[in-house]
Amino acid sequence: MTSRTQVAIIGAGPAGLFLAHLLHRAGVSALVIENRSRAYVEGRVRAGVLERTTVELMDKLGVGARMRREGIVHQATNIAVGERLFRVDFTEVSADALVMLYGQSEVMRDLGDAAVEREIPIVYEASEVALHDVDSDAPSVTFTHEGKVQRIACEYIAGCDGFHGVSRGTIPESVRTTFERVYPFGWLGVLADVPPCMHELVYANHERGFALASMRSPTRSRYYVQCSVEEKLEDWPDERFWDEVSLRLGSSVAPHITRGASFEKSIAPLRSMVCEPMRWGRLFLTGDAAHIVPPTGAKGLNLAVSDVIFLAEALVERYAGNGSGSTAGIDGYSARALARVWRAERFTWWFTSLMHRFPTMEGFDRRMQSAELEYLAESKAARAVFIENYIGLPL
Repeated sequence: MTSRTQVAIIGAGPAGLFLAHLLHRAGVSALVIENRSRAYVEGRVRAGVLERTTVELMDKLGVGARMRREGIVHQATNIAVGERLFRVDFTEVSADALVMLYGQSEVMRDLGDAAVEREIPIVYEASEVALHDVDSDAPSVTFTHEGKVQRIACEYIAGCDGFHGVSRGTIPESVRTTFERVYPFGWLGVLADVPPCMHELVYANHERGFALASMRSPTRSRYYVQCSVEEKLEDWPDERFWDEVSLRLGSSVAPHITRGASFEKSIAPLRSMVCEPMRWGRLFLTGDAAHIVPPTGAKGLNLAVSDVIFLAEALVERYAGNGSGSTAGIDGYSARALARVWRAERFTWWFTSLMHRFPTMEGFDRRMQSAELEYLAESKAARAVFIENYIGLPL
């Protein structure tokens, strides 16, 4: 069975659904193909910090109402260094500077519900997805769904299928270059239905390693501690975790921590990855298919959003005038997206290096880390640079 669309979108994660809504809004036909179920996609525990650009896009697409009701607006964050705690106020840079705490699973639910209402076509649980003739004028996608092989003829393909998807691997190794850094530690994270210890995030640099106190709602908290990638979850019962995160967050924060049973616990390794270019022929990579950042600073989802904004603008430009529009945006997509990607990679590399303890960290490195944190605490100029990057660089 063969059908046709203008844009085939591989993956129904944040990048794929944001792009689908942007194209639908502009009258460009698109079909989303996802190998997992909708419940799986919406149930993944991921980022919870939305930059202003992401918040504004949710509103622009008409899917931001619940976010505005239930999301938590932050105009500051906190950094604990041993027993010292200092606050970084975003309004030092701009009176309306903010980030929104609203979980990725909630974003996906809002996008998914709106896609159903708007009749945006999404095929879930598609197997054996393959891309064909990407470097020609007539690319296509094949997949199996409900036991039937289907072929989608299209004009462009958006690879929004993450690090393990098929899109990046479709680009020949002779064409793509992968830049990667693997960190020698991970984050052990827990979710618990307990009130947050503070009304703003707390990042901690402690001699035993990094920690983070975050939240998903006024009654649900997310905590992390740095750990070895060889650690086993069974070695971290709740009591041990609460003891460790309390120690690392320091005496100013620990008394406000409410302990409770965790209902999700996982260890995530930290890595950085960038694939260049982000376009080959009629295929465009977005989000985790093109780049990975450590979770420090929560740039992953937000970078995916900027990618699809750039790509949607390019495709809409191309389809202007009944398909006779300019290809300038398409031709410039990779360079434009990568410029922002590398700035985000720089920030997450710097922030990760600043807040974590490395196995090879000795006296000089530790003193340099302490000096940088002191500078951030005392210098308005240093905080301005931090804030500009943390709340999201302009597009």
